[in-house]
Amino acid sequence: MAHEAQTRYSDLVLAKLRAELVLADGFVFNNDYEGDPTAGAVKIPVRDAEVAVSDYDKANGIQLTTGSTTYTTLVIDKDKAVNELIDGYDEASVPDDLVADRLDSAGYSLARQVDTDGATTLLAGATVKNVAVLTKDNIYSTIVDIRTDMSKANIPDDGKRYLLVVPDVTALLLKCPEFVRATALGDATVENGVIGKIAGFKVKEWNDQTTGLAMIAGHPRYATRAAEWSVGVHVQDLAQSGQYIGACAVQGRRVYGHKVLRSAAIRAVYAPGSLTVTLAASDAGKTVATVTAGGSGTTYAYKKNPASRAVFGTATADYAGTSLTSGTTKITVAEGDILEIVNLVDGKVAAVGYVTVTAAAIGP
Repeated sequence: MAHEAQTRYSDLVLAKLRAELVLADGFVFNNDYEGDPTAGAVKIPVRDAEVAVSDYDKANGIQLTTGSTTYTTLVIDKDKAVNELIDGYDEASVPDDLVADRLDSAGYSLARQVDTDGATTLLAGATVKNVAVLTKDNIYSTIVDIRTDMSKANIPDDGKRYLLVVPDVTALLLKCPEFVRATALGDATVENGVIGKIAGFKVKEWNDQTTGLAMIAGHPRYATRAAEWSVGVHVQDLAQSGQYIGACAVQGRRVYGHKVLRSAAIRAVYAPGSLTVTLAASDAGKTVATVTAGGSGTTYAYKKNPASRAVFGTATADYAGTSLTSGTTKITVAEGDILEIVNLVDGKVAAVGYVTVTAAAIGP
């Protein structure tokens, strides 16, 4: 019975999580991987080349070709848990409505964290476009330029291209005559959270406050999310804890990871701009970040694998002990780590840049 309850609770939380995700599976991320995320890593098939086509000879047939599918490893680097005390109840006597409320909250909170982590991976793996200012007069041409660049990079224009837009930029889109509202596209589109379509992109409003970020454009074929329950959600009796009497807790663990497969397929647009950051190998296990453009002044700091992203005006105290001198500071990293580099002006965040650490950027 306990196992059945755990399965049911996990399914309820997962349904809530999926409903709350803005960066949803199938819309922003695919789930095309092999292996079990709970093992710590999965394999993702990667194939940019299409199947070869040649003339058929009725007498001799056709030469056999071989596929060129390779696999990349996605390390499952996120392990998140819920563990909330429900005081005053034994496991078997917790009211159903109280459990339902906490499960609903758990699903919402997990979705927010998964979205945050997924977006950070997108930003660190994206091709960046900086625009001095976005207005209702230039936003359409900016999006068309992104569309053109993606088409030249052979990103399919198959109706699955998406645009995640922050609220201030959404306001500009709504004033744009080229914007087609979701109601004109059908009820199914509205139900999926899409607010409209422009230049071939399905548009979702995304309440994000990352410094300078205006929108992210992409295609779900080129970014993967792998996720699984490590420990299913359940109501845990705390009688054996030695501390709690007549109490229980809602508990559960979910492991997941994200990976961008092609930078050209993900486009991050900043207005007025972002930092341009490159990494170079340093001492063993360390890298050096060089800021070559963006921001005002040369006071920088960094975070490694940030749990949340830098908001404009964030105080310097949030980056205590992580000051960075461009081209000099040696940062201890591992392959796949994401670095958030911020430009500090008058002690507050003024610009930001994200970069993923590759093997080539780590000292031997």
